[in-house]
Amino acid sequence: MTTTQPPPLPQQPDAPAPPALRAEPARLSDVPGIQRLIQYWADETGDVLPRSEGEIYGTLRDFMVVRDGDRLLAAGALHIEWKDLAEVKSMVVDPGQQGRGLGRIVVEALLEEARGLGLRTVFALTTTPAFFERLGFRQAAVSAFPRKVWNECFRCPKYTNCDEVALSIDLRPPA
Repeated sequence: MTTTQPPPLPQQPDAPAPPALRAEPARLSDVPGIQRLIQYWADETGDVLPRSEGEIYGTLRDFMVVRDGDRLLAAGALHIEWKDLAEVKSMVVDPGQQGRGLGRIVVEALLEEARGLGLRTVFALTTTPAFFERLGFRQAAVSAFPRKVWNECFRCPKYTNCDEVALSIDLRPPA
């Protein structure tokens, strides 16, 4: 008994590969898109705290974004707390773009920036710890970050009923 192979598919010309998505510093023109994504997740899930456009303009240099052409797909900020400590804040991805690794692209760019600055530790307060754990963060006690607690947390509306988990990553090279 012989089996026949299906005929080969006709050769298609190679389509150009889409450009690789990468994180880059946010621009002034990104502020409305960043605010829209933050507000979406603040309203939809409460996973991030809302930020006004004014707050985003004031911290714009902290933000890295991923865009496809003019379309903002993801954003996140690296906020320096002290000489050896920074926080990943306002990490958001367009809801229609979830699962593409865009959050990873942003966080890896923020960690690279932190290393370049000579920071020793980066932390995140999050309701989605598994995402950060996949990137090498480990759970930590929020009390390990007293500057964060006393500078910002006590003013947060969630302060007395916080649902976020603290995670951190040590950026020092292995001994």
